[in-house]
Amino acid sequence: MLDMKLSKALKTTKKHLSLLASLNINTVRDLLEYYPRAYTDERESVRIADMKLDVNNVVCGRLTAFHSRKSRNGMYVSEGIISDDSGSVPVIWFNQRFLAGMLRVGKKYYFSGKLKYDKGRSVFASPKVEEVSANMLHTGRIVPVYHETEGLTSKWLRDKIFSLIKFANEIPDELPEWIKQELKLFDLGFAVKNIHFPESPDALKSAQRRLAFDELFYLQVSALKRRASWRQASSAFQVKLDNDAMKRFAGELGFVLTQAQKRSLVEVLNDMSRGVPMLRLVQGDVGSGKTVVAALAALNVVSSGAQVAFMVPTEVLAKQHYSKLKPLFDRLGIRSEILIGGVGGKSKIHDRIKVGDIDLVIGTHALIQDKVSFKKLGLAIVDEQHRFGVDQRRQLASHGTPHLLSMTATPIPRTLAMIVYGDLDISLIDELPPGRKKIVTRIITDDKRQSAYDWIRSQVSNNGDQVYVICPLIDESDALTEVKSVIKEFEYLREGPFKGLSIGLLHGRMSGAEKDEVMMAFKNHDIDVLVSTSVIEVGIDVANATIMMIEGSERFGLSQLHQFRGRVGRGEKQSYCFLFPSKYTPEGMTRLSALQKTDNGFELAEADLKLRGPGEIYGTRQSGIPDLKVASFADSELIKLSRDMAIKFVGGHNDGILKI
Repeated sequence: MLDMKLSKALKTTKKHLSLLASLNINTVRDLLEYYPRAYTDERESVRIADMKLDVNNVVCGRLTAFHSRKSRNGMYVSEGIISDDSGSVPVIWFNQRFLAGMLRVGKKYYFSGKLKYDKGRSVFASPKVEEVSANMLHTGRIVPVYHETEGLTSKWLRDKIFSLIKFANEIPDELPEWIKQELKLFDLGFAVKNIHFPESPDALKSAQRRLAFDELFYLQVSALKRRASWRQASSAFQVKLDNDAMKRFAGELGFVLTQAQKRSLVEVLNDMSRGVPMLRLVQGDVGSGKTVVAALAALNVVSSGAQVAFMVPTEVLAKQHYSKLKPLFDRLGIRSEILIGGVGGKSKIHDRIKVGDIDLVIGTHALIQDKVSFKKLGLAIVDEQHRFGVDQRRQLASHGTPHLLSMTATPIPRTLAMIVYGDLDISLIDELPPGRKKIVTRIITDDKRQSAYDWIRSQVSNNGDQVYVICPLIDESDALTEVKSVIKEFEYLREGPFKGLSIGLLHGRMSGAEKDEVMMAFKNHDIDVLVSTSVIEVGIDVANATIMMIEGSERFGLSQLHQFRGRVGRGEKQSYCFLFPSKYTPEGMTRLSALQKTDNGFELAEADLKLRGPGEIYGTRQSGIPDLKVASFADSELIKLSRDMAIKFVGGHNDGILKI
């Protein structure tokens, strides 16, 4: 029955079936698993004498009069009188012809709606109405409210879901009995029935907890099984430590590693010394030194006789890493090369990789093309891990069974990381190198805007500083007229406050080559002011860029604002981040104030998760963040609980290595 098409299970129209199909609701099970987004509590009815104006009133009364008519303008009007033992109230509906066939004078109904004052009298205006019965769906109970689309109302969905709710017990309950008993979780059938039509507030809470747990638990199980499968595929290349090479490399850096870098490096090297493939994410704020940790890991892999692939999301970032790492590797006799779309002689590079003449190759998606083949790949490094899907990650790591090291500069709360990176061990680099100057962050109100422009212009003209300007949109938007578009802002700054300065433009509709060209021009100081959307490259070092201006700043999540801010402060000069709000909402100002107070990305990510949800950690919904119907990523307690149960279910967890 669960797999029966709704065209057979429901009495409805083709239009409604088409609307359901557009929401991927095609079977009985699909409809039963279309859970409410909210609820209204309409259990408490009031006496007519106690009704209040302009608030929702639920009244149980008898219809003592009713008639319908057409108004002068052709509108269909239904009017009546509702009575109970405390008094009576007139009621009116507009353009609801079906009521004439539904309502009967003398019968009792529940009415739910607002009392309005009109032309000297109080009138119950267009209330919902439902006959008093054992199965109340729309009033007189905790009423479910669904995500609606034009033509599909919550009332219609309640009616149809109720007609099928008896099949809820047929949904297979695959959660082990021992977990249900240990956590005191209700059966799945009970949960599905009560998520739609709660018997009581407690029943609703129990239903939500069971369904939320299921969502989180199965995500964790899937991640743990992926991890176990990966590690048991075959034995991994065992990496031996080369302390001499590491000392020589570290001596060339010109700075001492932080304790967090050392701790992360030890975790990585320990993983690679075992006989199972490493699956580890190094997570750290912008400028915390993740690349150095990756380079030291790569150094040991090459010293042990294997190759390293280092994949980054953009050509600009690939070139930056290559220019920084190649001189260091050259001194140690490590043969490094770059492989990107615009590099000539790629076939020769492919041949050298295949025969092992290249020890380490830094590149973009070009690294996972079919024509790339490694002689012996020992380590795959993926920078800015969230830019790549799981499949791309696996494709890179499909050359034998290499160790996999992912990196991200996006601080993400540990509970959310359990879901998004559930198959990875996580190393945190939670401190910045000593001596790094704190970026001065200021909220700039409208009355201070011109002063800010004047000061910024003087910094560029007198000190040779460079500026980023971030805007939320590419083009003007009628719906968001207060938000500056990047194109309009570019033209305004070029002709106005920053006239005479070299100004560049960057946005998502440009081709990859065009974006790279603009970023290289900015990096080479051919551009003074770069006006960009949120596509601004993560990880690009422009040491001379000291000022970040963010227009419409209240529209961005805290984590994304923090990422933007991390684009400056890469050199020795004092850097600044100026936040220009387009609206002054309490929530928006709370976020901007938090950014002024702290530069700790993890604290900001936690705040973002509570304020805005997981999508805003990355700025947009990125691959890897699943949609949840009932559970919340902010429910850290249930996420930890589901993780613990998933580990027990899959078979145990010891020293970071899953055993099945």
